[in-house]
Amino acid sequence: MALIVHKYGGTSMGSTERIKNVAKRVAKWHDAGHQIVVVPSAMSGETNRIIGLAKEISAQPDPRELDMIASTGEQVSVGLLAIALQAIGKQAVSYAGWQVAIKTDSAHTKARIASIDEAKVKADLDAGKIVIITGFQGVDELGNITTLGRGGSDTSAVAVAAALKAQECLIYTDVDGVYTTDPRVVSDARRLNTVTFEEMLEMASLGSKVLQIRSVEFAGNYRMPTRVLSSLTDPLIPLEEEANSGTLISFEEDTHMEQATITGIAFNRDEAKITVLGVPDRPGIAYQILGPVADANIEVDMIIQNQSVEGKTDFTFTVPRGEYTKAMDVLENSVKAHIGAGSIVGDSKVSKVSVVGVGMRSHVGIASQMFRTLSEESINIQMISTSEIKISVLIDEKYMELAVRALHKAFGLESA
Repeated sequence: MALIVHKYGGTSMGSTERIKNVAKRVAKWHDAGHQIVVVPSAMSGETNRIIGLAKEISAQPDPRELDMIASTGEQVSVGLLAIALQAIGKQAVSYAGWQVAIKTDSAHTKARIASIDEAKVKADLDAGKIVIITGFQGVDELGNITTLGRGGSDTSAVAVAAALKAQECLIYTDVDGVYTTDPRVVSDARRLNTVTFEEMLEMASLGSKVLQIRSVEFAGNYRMPTRVLSSLTDPLIPLEEEANSGTLISFEEDTHMEQATITGIAFNRDEAKITVLGVPDRPGIAYQILGPVADANIEVDMIIQNQSVEGKTDFTFTVPRGEYTKAMDVLENSVKAHIGAGSIVGDSKVSKVSVVGVGMRSHVGIASQMFRTLSEESINIQMISTSEIKISVLIDEKYMELAVRALHKAFGLESA
């Protein structure tokens, strides 16, 4: 008998019929002798609806109050799933994050998990119950409800699995695994049977929407095997078939090192580029530019500082497109005059495309092949960043899908 954590996304919980199917699937695993904890998201569209109501009242709602109302979607989901399980004869109990308790810091709408008190959950499991815990939320040291940011239910599920020392965390979603790239962009994209945590972390950070990046970080840090699989299959398919479906996110030593050099092509449309021109080239200037941006809780990604010319340089970086205007305001109001910059320019119509694979460590020529492929398609590269297992380029948004298709073909990712 193993302890397994199931996570179901908003689409999986999108109607009462789908919730009944989730209950059947969970019951099947429980009938096989496993202890089961379920972490569901709010029903699809519910969180957006709730946040929309708040923004009809105020353009900038108080973050604490946003967390108070946003957390209700998951509470509805856990209650409905518990009722569905009870209706088919299963003992099930639901908890909000603060009841467990999932303790977080006080960064409302973007809180981070500090600890999980697993005692109550373990007692229920030992009593034969199925435990259902709200995803996406927790409680700070002052007793305030907090939320973990979009996609936070993935993080909740992996964190709960780590705290309970589960055998595996199963992330059920509306896709059947992790693909070499988005099948909506490349029709012959191939589903991967396994992917390493490092590769998945890069793909999540680079725009893959299959898993939330913080959940992958949690899984890697706590060495929690995590599987992505579909919730839209027949809930009563044989357990052994289901348990080996989808994509297993595991450790490099558990994968076959003869695998393809490149695992996948990731991309992110949600990019904006900002350049601070005429910056004095002196120690500490990068901090003086990016410090206020970080203080405004804006994430920075790619960074380039040009060579100094007559004591001046240009400093370019990227931010999420949704925070482009906010970042520009911070720079204009708090940075430009303070550092003596010439001007600030930006472009919110750029995208990032990346090649990812642990095999890059032992193969040369990946960058040159990538750059040659883009050159043959007349795609200009604006910025480049690299790590041991990825190369990312920033390009004009209108060429993104062309770049993804060309690179997918160039690296032979459509082949089995």
